[in-house]
Order: sequence, then C-alpha cells, then structure tokens
Amino acid sequence: MHIKFAETPEDTTECFPLMNELRPHLTLDTFLIQVERLRHSGYQLIYLDDNGIKALAGIRIGEWLHTGKYLEIEELVTTEGCRSQGYGGYLFDWIKNYAVEMDCNQVRLVSGVKRMDAHRFYESKGMIFEAKYFSLTH
Repeated sequence: MHIKFAETPEDTTECFPLMNELRPHLTLDTFLIQVERLRHSGYQLIYLDDNGIKALAGIRIGEWLHTGKYLEIEELVTTEGCRSQGYGGYLFDWIKNYAVEMDCNQVRLVSGVKRMDAHRFYESKGMIFEAKYFSLTH
C-alpha cells in the first residue's frame, strides 16, 4: 500500500471514479477544473494505491485564531467494494501523521448529519463531536 499525492492531471483523472462515488454530481471535466482551482488555496488530493486506488481524501491546511493550525479533511472515501478492509483507516492514520509533520494542532472535518456509518468510523479513530456547522444557501 502506498499513499500518493495526485499531482498531475493524469493522477487526478485516475481518482475521479472513486471521488464520483462520494460526489456523484461531478463530471470528469468539472472535477479536473475544480481540483485545479482548489489547489491554489492549498487543497491536496491524496490516494491510497494497492493495485488500484482503494481510498482517497481531499485535505487542506488552514489556521484559525482560536485553535491555531489545523488539517481539514474535505473528502474521505473508500471504494464501495473495499469498505471495512482497513483502507480508510490506513489513509486516515496517514493523514493524522501528516498533520503532525505539518505542525497542525488539530485534524478536523465536516460530515453530513445523515452519514452515520462515517460518524462511527470517525469516532472509532478518536474524533469527537465538538461543534455545529451552519450554512446559508442562496
């Protein structure tokens, strides 16, 4: 198993089928354009390769006054046929270690209220529920 950064358009294209499982509204073209645009604000796409892409994550490092530097997991998904085989946990642990290497005080993420399986996974990894997330759509 290897964790890699998707740094080229070819790498990003290879990540699309799995990302599309989590974000089905995206087309390949919009995905490539949006990932490239997000990279300018620090977004990094990483994936776990084990004879094919088994899991991937979108991450970004930021900083807030009240908590300092943090790593935000924006996406984390394991291919449907490989769930509960340890791939997501391996990638999560790698991300946690990467956050320490980058001097982050915290790993955080936002998860939709209906994603109960994901919530159980995050809690099993030591994450705690500490805030409510509010949004306003227009």
